[in-house]
Amino acid sequence: MNDTLLRALLREPTPYTPIWLMRQAGRYLPEYAATRARAGSFLALAKSPALATEVTLQPLERFALDAAILFSDILTIPDAMGLGLYFSEGEGPRFERPLRDEAAIRALAAPDPARELKYVLEAVAEIRRALAGRVPLIGFAGSPFTLACYMVEGAAATTSSSRRACSTAVRSSSTASSR
Repeated sequence: MNDTLLRALLREPTPYTPIWLMRQAGRYLPEYAATRARAGSFLALAKSPALATEVTLQPLERFALDAAILFSDILTIPDAMGLGLYFSEGEGPRFERPLRDEAAIRALAAPDPARELKYVLEAVAEIRRALAGRVPLIGFAGSPFTLACYMVEGAAATTSSSRRACSTAVRSSSTASSR
């Protein structure tokens, strides 16, 4: 097993600095484009454990990387909370039901990973089987502020006024959820 990344994370000596890339699987790979076309959409690709596994492994076939990165999206959890994630061509991710008031925030419930995020759990298991210990599998997460901004705005907060409004809403939601 290539455990260079794990040893570096433990602050143990390694023969070189481990390499992994943000957006390791993605548009720059022609094989990714082919898989994405077969899936029909980004969300269908991310929600198919078999296709997410395929895309996760593609960069490892081309490059000497020290980790595989789970192919997914930071917005899967808000989607599982019922916000209705979708992707608009050329505009990025959006939510059908953004959080517009305190009542919407209070109505949120933590998703059951075994039910609403089963496709992620299945992808992780399938990728780990396929890697067979070759390299570690790592994941990623959006910061709470980033996720909250998407959930409140319904899309990326692209202007400073949107970010300020989002910041105010996040502070309000924090107060509301602590009551």
